Amino acid sequence: MKVMIRKDSQGTLTAYVPKKDLEEPIIAMVNPGMWGGLVTLANGWQLELPAMPANTPLPITVEAKRLASSVAED
Repeated sequence: MKVMIRKDSQGTLTAYVPKKDLEEPIIAMVNPGMWGGLVTLANGWQLELPAMPANTPLPITVEAKRLASSVAED
C-alpha cells in the first residue's frame, strides 16, 4: 500500500495512508532507523517499510506492507 511518511513541526514522524484517509504517528521502530524495518503506528498497525538511505528526505511516499493490526478494520 502507498504510505506517505513525513515529520511534523514538532519532529514527530507520521504515516498517512491515502486509500484509508488515515494519518497516525509512528510510535515504535524495530530498527534504529525506520527504513527497511517495521514501524508501529498509534492505531496498532505494523508496517514494513522499504530499505532506503537513512538520510532520505521527507516527506516521501513509499510502498509499504501492512503486517498486523490490533484494532478491527471497517
